[in-house]
Amino acid sequence: MTTDLNTLALIFPSALLLVGLGFTVLIDPYIRREHRRIMLIIVVLCAALVVQNLWENALFVSRTGLLLKNYLSAFGYAVRHVILILFLYIVHPNSRKWPLWTLAEINAALYFSSPVTHLCFTFQESDYAMLRGPLWLTCHVISAVLLAYLLLRSVLRYRETKKIEQLIPVSVSLVIIASVLLDMSVVMEPQPISFLTIAIVAGSVFYYIWLHLQFVRAHERDLETAQRVKIMMTQIRPHFLFNALNTIRALYAKDPPLADKTLEGFSEYLRQNLDSLNGSELIPFSKELEHTRLYTDIETLRFPDIRMEYRIGDEDFPIPVLTVQPLVENAIRHGVRGREDGCVTVSAVREGDHHRITIEDNGAGFDPEKIGSFDETHIGLKNVKSRLEQLCGGTMQVRSSPGSGTCVTLLIPAAEQKQQKEKQE
Repeated sequence: MTTDLNTLALIFPSALLLVGLGFTVLIDPYIRREHRRIMLIIVVLCAALVVQNLWENALFVSRTGLLLKNYLSAFGYAVRHVILILFLYIVHPNSRKWPLWTLAEINAALYFSSPVTHLCFTFQESDYAMLRGPLWLTCHVISAVLLAYLLLRSVLRYRETKKIEQLIPVSVSLVIIASVLLDMSVVMEPQPISFLTIAIVAGSVFYYIWLHLQFVRAHERDLETAQRVKIMMTQIRPHFLFNALNTIRALYAKDPPLADKTLEGFSEYLRQNLDSLNGSELIPFSKELEHTRLYTDIETLRFPDIRMEYRIGDEDFPIPVLTVQPLVENAIRHGVRGREDGCVTVSAVREGDHHRITIEDNGAGFDPEKIGSFDETHIGLKNVKSRLEQLCGGTMQVRSSPGSGTCVTLLIPAAEQKQQKEKQE
């Protein structure tokens, strides 16, 4: 009775962990499909490994079913390698796995043939002692290779990210190694479930926890990015609206009919673009260009000496909302305003695998090294650069010097290049 209770005490935690893990993986809406499939296979193999341990131990205790015990042992030696390889699919999914599968297949072939060939092992009928064959080290060597590779990949991943949760797969690898050493200390003793099986079952649970922590980390980054974008948008929108309304107010003092016409156009623009401003973070460049033209139409009415030039050869691509307009606004307010021959040029062309947008002025210019401080004068540059990088993987280059004007260049990856980059990641 005591023996049965001891066996049950070993079976119950492992069974509970596997049932709970399988159910959780099935209902978890956040785990990726390929990870769900891998984890479910691991759960099934772990359950099979527990059954194999119990069955093999029962045959050892009763001294019956010698041939069956041979094949059960071969199954145990083979399935552990498969589970280790599946762990590698989680830790390092992009590495080539066929050499590892080849090793696992060789090991399985040797051990499943051993009841007949005795190449790796066989059991004596008298006392069920295992007799080692000439290739008995095959399983141990392959296990060592797989464990070493798993530990190496886990350590490298931790070194790349420096995130504390990356230590989970490292710890699992070390626990599995320790369990192998413990099993080696048990010689010819009844063992309902091996230390290695218990370590693999527990390790599977920790791998799932690690996967979920990966999702939580990515979700937190997405939330932080969305929050930063919202903050940036609240900084930019009132800035533009204030300047547009201030311009219209100034026009009412000089030319009321023209002010009415400008206000009507501005109201129409707000009606047409409200969805873009409050909805999608990416809009067609043509709409952003329309937004910019409205602003410059208002500004050139207020400052007739300012000349705008548009050289648009490419406009069929997405861009973060309020990207070009703030840059043109900076060029007018801090560059050409007050100059008799002030000119701002907006150009857009397709160059290879990028869309190139240039906003250039012949104004006062500034020292680009001061952009790092991002004072109020250059807050628009900071906002545009951040959203460009976060939302479409673009870049911004600023070339300027005092007295020589400013040129801001935006490079936005073309759709096909962006898709290729996402596939590589």
